[in-house]
Formats: sequence, structure tokens, C-alpha cells
Amino acid sequence: MPRNERVLVTGASGFTGAYVVAALTEGGYHVVAPPDDFDLASLENCIEVVREATPDCVIHLAAISFVEHIDATAFYRVNTVGTQNLLEAIAATGLSPRRIVVASSANIYGNIDNGGAPIHETQHAAPVNHYGASKVAMEHLVSTWTDRLSVVLTRPFNYTGIGQPSSFLVPKLVDAFASRLSAISLGNLHVARDYSDVRHVANCYRALLDAPELKHSVYNLCSGVAVSISTILSELTAFTGHHPAIEIDPAFVRRDDIQTLCGDASRINEVLSAQRSTPIALDDTLRWMLAAQ
Repeated sequence: MPRNERVLVTGASGFTGAYVVAALTEGGYHVVAPPDDFDLASLENCIEVVREATPDCVIHLAAISFVEHIDATAFYRVNTVGTQNLLEAIAATGLSPRRIVVASSANIYGNIDNGGAPIHETQHAAPVNHYGASKVAMEHLVSTWTDRLSVVLTRPFNYTGIGQPSSFLVPKLVDAFASRLSAISLGNLHVARDYSDVRHVANCYRALLDAPELKHSVYNLCSGVAVSISTILSELTAFTGHHPAIEIDPAFVRRDDIQTLCGDASRINEVLSAQRSTPIALDDTLRWMLAAQ
């Protein structure tokens, strides 16, 4: 049943945020979004936003998420200090939201050799880039608030969908096949990722608010299946009949790239079962994205 609760969603205008807002609205929540000039790096700005929103719940999505971002310090200023500022602002206003869901990232797990097994939330963090490191630092700061605020962390693995910038791999490939480009420049084709549909990820965030109680403080958001770039290329070829030349560009082969990243979805699937929500298959996501071209 609709809760009619006020939910402050940071990053509401972003790729993920748009789908989360839609899922929450469909579920009967009243979404409050910060203004476009919202500055997480400013504690005063965070206090102003929280005081104005007076949220019953919070979903914190705002972050710098592009791993190749040129300013390394920005990861920590926004992802780490910015999250600390938001939690400080909530405490400073004297509010006690029923649940605060903070987006971390599966990048914190790093390039581990897990023997092909899905990565569980108990896996030790070993980030290999500034984005992952900023999220690990953020998680440690979040843990200092759990005695005062009801905070839950999510670790989303890779996900995609309509509206994701073409700087990310899957929309880049979909655009190339839809445009029938003669050649595509890529890096390591054998890198494998656990891809989810952004609509499923949005449903996960809603489910974490819907649940009366949660057994855990950290949840992977994933499908539990790793898919290589070469497999995605094969599926797009099958859907479109297009056979572009694949050129391996050394500039796209990252020295610290994570070879295989696959998550254990058992915790989030337990939460989702109450809402009878299931993951969306990657081939359905690719067809959906192609149809939008």
C-alpha cells in the first residue's frame, strides 16, 4: 500500500535517479529532489536542502561515477566528504528518517580472484581506482553514523538502460549497432561484468524502502551472472544483423581494469521476493535500448 512518505532523492536528475524517482512515485512515495545547484561539498547547502525537504526517508545517489573522471580529488570531495556532509546535515536538523539508503559501488571489491564465484557482501574491499577508493572511505564514514541513523548501503554492480551516457560501454555499443557503424574501437573483450537493467535497480531501491525491516546493512544490487563484452557483441549482432569490425585500441585497455565482477544477489533477492520483483534479462535490456534508437 502507498506510504505517502516524503523521500529525499539526491541525484534525482541523473540516469539512475530518474528511474528511482519513477519507481518510488509508482509506489506511492512523495519524492523531493534537491535543486540543480545542490552542492554536496557544502555542509551548509546540505543542511538547507534537508531542512527544506523534511524527509521521512532518504536515497542518496548523487556521486561522481565515471571511473575515468579526470579530477581524482573530485571523487573524494563529492563521494566521500559529500556523503558525510549529508549525514551531518540530517543529524543537525534533528530529523530521524525511517531509512537512509546510500549508494556505494561494487567497485570497492576490486580485481579479486574469486574463483568464478559470485562476490558476497562480506568480501574484503580492495579497490583499484579512485572511484572505488572514494566509496570505501565513504562506507567507513557511514558506519560511524549507524548508532544514530538508520543507514543502509547498496553496492550496485554494472547496470544500463535507456538514457545512460554513451561514455559507458553498453550504450556505446548499442548506439554503434543501431547506427550501423562499420567499426568499433574497444579494449579487452574478455572483461566480464554483472549487468542489470536500470529499471530493476530502481525497483531494488524501492524494495529497500518498502521492507518493514532489513536483516542486513549492506546489499549488492546485481543479477548474479557475469557477461563478457564479446557476448554482448554477439547478442547485438544477432538482434541487428550487423557485423561491425572490432578494433582493439590499447588506449581503452586499462592497466587496473577489473577482469571479472559478478555479485552474490541472495540478500537483495530476499528483499525483492516480498515485492515479487525479478531481474530483467540482459537480452531484454538490449532489445529495449535498441528499440529506443
